[in-house]
Amino acid sequence: MNKVQLGQSDLRVTPICLGTMTFGEQVPESTAHQILDRGLERGINFIDTAEMYSVPTRAETFNITEKIMGNWLKNSPSKREQFLLATKVAGPSRGMPWVRGGSSNVTPSDIEAACHGSLKRLNTDVIDLYQIHWPVRHVPVFGIRDFDPKLVNSELTSIHQQLEALGKLVTAGKVRAIGLSNETPYGVGEFVRLADQHGLPKIATVQNPYCLVNRVVENALDESLYMYGVSLLAYSPLGFGLLTGKYDQSGTAGPSAPADARIAKFESVRKQRWGRDTALVAARLYNALAKERGMTPTQMALAFCYTKWQVASTIIGVTSVAQLDENCDAFGTVLDQSTIDAIDAIRAVHRDPAY
Repeated sequence: MNKVQLGQSDLRVTPICLGTMTFGEQVPESTAHQILDRGLERGINFIDTAEMYSVPTRAETFNITEKIMGNWLKNSPSKREQFLLATKVAGPSRGMPWVRGGSSNVTPSDIEAACHGSLKRLNTDVIDLYQIHWPVRHVPVFGIRDFDPKLVNSELTSIHQQLEALGKLVTAGKVRAIGLSNETPYGVGEFVRLADQHGLPKIATVQNPYCLVNRVVENALDESLYMYGVSLLAYSPLGFGLLTGKYDQSGTAGPSAPADARIAKFESVRKQRWGRDTALVAARLYNALAKERGMTPTQMALAFCYTKWQVASTIIGVTSVAQLDENCDAFGTVLDQSTIDAIDAIRAVHRDPAY
């Protein structure tokens, strides 16, 4: 795999990134270490995690993914030189009292403390890409579709203050580059504008959902990223499993789905965007199209992300080495124009149901 540059930073990564949010919940530590080893063997040089992982987040597993990765590095310190490491500071934690007491804000000192905590848990001296997991303001995110002006709160930490806190971490050598996640075109523009205005670090990346059942990135965010020179890291390319075909035979993506599926096991996930009936209806159409064109649903869904100009690197989250190999093997699959046209025809009717 050829390396791609992340934004205007000096980070060059593979177009496949290994996501780790299943580690510590669905994936035991021994298997997680096997997956990490196999990822390096397959040539992946980019691994993404977060302080709040695993998912779905809960008090008992808060920080556990970073600890699992830190143990892996402690056992084999030389592996740190083989990959670039990304992690995230959690955004406002309303409803999650185990994250900064459930605060509705993230202060500069919170950002600094979170970074130091991640460094310690990960057993590393530097984070290559440090991201804000979700905005420190009200935005449509995680299945909330509408912006509400009444929820704008000027007392929250400003974007300028967030950039200053991140800049201090860069200056101290704790962080090499910075990024955002679950961000909007407005947010991207403000982070870029204020960085230029005040001589602060420029964001290199935005990590947002992007897949066949959620192409909202194409509704203006892609223009912003292109014009500002910021790279997209696409997460949930398989739509939380909807685009693998595992739910095609069940009547719903809910309790009747396969018992080991995330949407079946975790009600909090099911209640969000991925559990909508409209998302399942659209996913089944895409999955049927893949089979009609001689591909597995997984293969077509990943090929879509792997080959889109909007995407710098696609984050794959797996629960086994076999899944990792399947996802890597899909790299290089090219969708012909008639398949792309058929995909677009489905979207023209069903739009982005998992937004």
